[in-house]
Amino acid sequence: MQQKVLERFQELFGAEGDIRSYFSPGRVNLIGEHTDYNGGHVFPCALTIGTYGAARKREDRKIRFYSENFSKMGVFETSLDDLVYHEEANWTNYPKGVVWAFKEKGYEAPTGFDMVMYGNIPNGSGLSSSASVELLMGVILVDLYGFEGLSMIDLALLGQYAENRFNGMNCGIMDQFAIAMGKENQAIFLDTGDLSYEYAPIEMKGAKIVIAASNKKRKLTDSKYNERRAECEEALADIQKQMDIKALGELTEEQFEQVQDAIQNPVCRKRAKHAVYENQRTIKAVAALKAGDLETFGKLMNASHVSLRDDYEVTGKELDTLVEAAWKQEGVIGSRMTGAGFGGCTVSIVKEEAIDGFIKNVGEIYEKEIGYAADFYVVEIGDGSRRIA
Repeated sequence: MQQKVLERFQELFGAEGDIRSYFSPGRVNLIGEHTDYNGGHVFPCALTIGTYGAARKREDRKIRFYSENFSKMGVFETSLDDLVYHEEANWTNYPKGVVWAFKEKGYEAPTGFDMVMYGNIPNGSGLSSSASVELLMGVILVDLYGFEGLSMIDLALLGQYAENRFNGMNCGIMDQFAIAMGKENQAIFLDTGDLSYEYAPIEMKGAKIVIAASNKKRKLTDSKYNERRAECEEALADIQKQMDIKALGELTEEQFEQVQDAIQNPVCRKRAKHAVYENQRTIKAVAALKAGDLETFGKLMNASHVSLRDDYEVTGKELDTLVEAAWKQEGVIGSRMTGAGFGGCTVSIVKEEAIDGFIKNVGEIYEKEIGYAADFYVVEIGDGSRRIA
């Protein structure tokens, strides 16, 4: 993949000069969904699939982008003088947004660059291809221009800032953080309230992580995602009239039960319940994993999906079909939707000897019920965004 990107770069932009190669992973969140913008805990890990890139500095102010995933678009040309969102710029708004974010925070690229990318994360799958591209761009800018004093956490925050302010997607920090800070065979137990985190080894004991992509296309910025965030903010504002808290993630289940009647809108009450209970589920799930109790971890994954379906209402027929089919299969420890929802994918922990049967059976049920096929990926946990030799 890296070699293919390099060859395409040389074909499009010439082989001379200092061409550098990079990789930025996708991510999957094992548990803790829609908690990251509610000051709660999340438990994501970086994957070994992701986005490969090649880049080289230019002498002028031009920026030229090309993606093998959007090859029909050809080379898209812009400049450092046009760091503005354009609908027709399509996928290039993500890397361009990061260049803009760097400039906004005082890290202005002195010259333009040429860049070629190729990702093996399925587009629209919910494995965070957009954040993967944002972190790829961040690593490239730091490496090409020698910007000093920026940590990987800073790059994650710049990626989130670009997605929020440039692309209008009001996401939390989880995706960018997991992709920036990923570590092989470790998930990240992150408190999104204060960005404190610890690595937790993922020891699956003869099981593997299987991703099922629903292949239902969705565009998050046009979806109900921002609406869900607003509903949680409304619930929080109601609770704050009775209790001094900054985020829903500060509440235990017991505290929520005592204060929930303060939330005027019953829909907002359901959203807040999910945010609070999901946060506590995540804390319990990580404790179970540390204790070597994969079975309890799996049960908490299942409960997470039920809450996302019933209280948060972000699953939909496609994801419910995949998860409910998964729950019936031999060797399945736990299964849930992952990512923002409204399409995207599910994550399951499946015993190795049962994986082939799982993919066959769940795939057949899904295609019969939905009318088109799902794609399945047995994934490994890998390192974060980086330059590669």
